[in-house]
Amino acid sequence: MPNIKIKRERVKFASDNVTGACPEVLEAILKANDGDSTPYGNDQISTDLQNKLSEIFEKEVIVFPIASGTAANALALATMTPSFGNVYCHRLSHINNDECGAPEFYTGGAKLVNLQGINGKITAEELNESISGKGIVHHTQPSSVSITQVCETGEVYQLDEIKKISEVAHKHNLNMHMDGARFANALVSLNTTPAEMTWKSGIDVLSFGATKNGCLAAEAIIFFKKELVGNLGFLMKRAGHLLSKMRFVSAQLDAYLENDVWLKNAKHANKIGKMLSDGLAAHQEIEITYPTEANEVFAKFPRNMIEYLNAEGYKMNEDELDGKAVRLVAAWNTKEEDVNHLLKTIENKN
Repeated sequence: MPNIKIKRERVKFASDNVTGACPEVLEAILKANDGDSTPYGNDQISTDLQNKLSEIFEKEVIVFPIASGTAANALALATMTPSFGNVYCHRLSHINNDECGAPEFYTGGAKLVNLQGINGKITAEELNESISGKGIVHHTQPSSVSITQVCETGEVYQLDEIKKISEVAHKHNLNMHMDGARFANALVSLNTTPAEMTWKSGIDVLSFGATKNGCLAAEAIIFFKKELVGNLGFLMKRAGHLLSKMRFVSAQLDAYLENDVWLKNAKHANKIGKMLSDGLAAHQEIEITYPTEANEVFAKFPRNMIEYLNAEGYKMNEDELDGKAVRLVAAWNTKEEDVNHLLKTIENKN
């Protein structure tokens, strides 16, 4: 075997995608590797996962394990939205800004209708005012609504906000989708149950994220209404996302959920995010731009401080607020000493 050397970068806080997998997930992958198994999701691990998620969500759900969040979002929306339909979403949403047209591609051309919202969250009032063109052949047709939990400003939709948005959507016969890339972080922030944050608040389909919180490449599309599943199996195959060795995705999710690993990881990430936010807020030169409600911190730094931190090896993500703010993200394995090191580095600049 060749001696492969991997160059390590200091990318702590750049994203929660920079982490490896947690030990429980790695152990489950090795266990799933022992022996042979039926392919394409017809294995026992995938069957058990569906039962486990039905128990967790207090409702019989239909689960499709999948390898990426982009595929989960785009394929979920494809079941809810015809090619001539509309998807109402926030202008900052991941499906609008960060998925290279995948939702439009997999829906066959559906239109994303951007809403301004407030601090990254759409409002029921703006949604209600924006829905139009129903039945008019010249217009794309209102079909679905997508919200992101945690949203792109690091804030969390409160349960009453989700319920009000869902009520408007269902009043107009639209389906509700939740992009739950950081689902666990939002859940522990609200101190609520998976059922309360989803179907009990009106969510019809969930993109259940796990990669950012301790898995390698594992997400799931979860349906709370069987009638919305439609032709998803065929769509997954056509999209190249019907994995032959699906058990390795299911095994990750199973271990992630077992013994509340997912909640433990999210609680830790949120705790570190708050610690980082409080530490940065203590510096007069740094302005926290959004409330820190989960594991993401958004702040305005002086230009010379950004350049200094980059020179010290940090990768400062400056894409937020049209380049006027930096996003720092705590992860399941971020340590308190990582925060202390960053804060000390900032103090040394002064």
